[in-house]
Amino acid sequence: MASGLMRKDNAGREPEGVMKAAVWAVSMIFAFSLITAALFTAFEIAIYSDFDVYEKEYEKYDVLSDLDMTMDDAMYVTHEMMDYLRGDRETLSVITDVDGERQDFFNGQDRFHMAEVRELFMGGLAIRAGACVSMALCLVLLVILKADMAGMLSRAWFYALAVAGGLAAVIGIAAAVDFNAVFVAFHNVFFDNDLWIFDPAEDYMIRMLPEGLFADMVVRIGTIFALLLAVFSAAAVAVRKALGRLREKDAHEMGSEE
Repeated sequence: MASGLMRKDNAGREPEGVMKAAVWAVSMIFAFSLITAALFTAFEIAIYSDFDVYEKEYEKYDVLSDLDMTMDDAMYVTHEMMDYLRGDRETLSVITDVDGERQDFFNGQDRFHMAEVRELFMGGLAIRAGACVSMALCLVLLVILKADMAGMLSRAWFYALAVAGGLAAVIGIAAAVDFNAVFVAFHNVFFDNDLWIFDPAEDYMIRMLPEGLFADMVVRIGTIFALLLAVFSAAAVAVRKALGRLREKDAHEMGSEE
């Protein structure tokens, strides 16, 4: 008799446990998808939102002297290059005045490497789009599962944030200690050739884009990413506080009725 009741009780609790696990899994997927979307959005904002940043970087590293070109010409090349990376132009060929001659700023190695960089960039935008679709599907599933959506998503957010923050901290510390090592490791992971290694004596592009500029852009991306995460975290805190006040109000009203 006791055995039969136990089996019945376990059978009754099992679906509830599975449901909670499903809600938690979906909430975590939503949180990590949001972080992923924020990361690639930070990249896009950092790179495309303000081209004055490039002017400041060119002045900081005195690239105009190395290239023997004007700021207007350098910015023209920059705009065309960035349009290419986001797919707004098909070829990377920019005729301008550089090194005392009217010529194409980019050579064959530049075009090959930047084509690979473009694939990475476009892939990142595709991942962001996929993350947004994932978030939408998660919200639909949470509605179907009749979950405490606001509460579960706010809790899941902070767990996901702890994981992402830990990884970002490790990468940030490594970059601060030895940016060149991290820079080289990145290229070794994402490129299966050594055509990303340029000779400044022969290549204009690497003179315009020194390693220091990349280091500064990483800081800019990281700052924007951190700000986006801070905004989402503030929203999660606000939701949790609002839910807490609602629960206290409901408990108070129930106590008054009794």
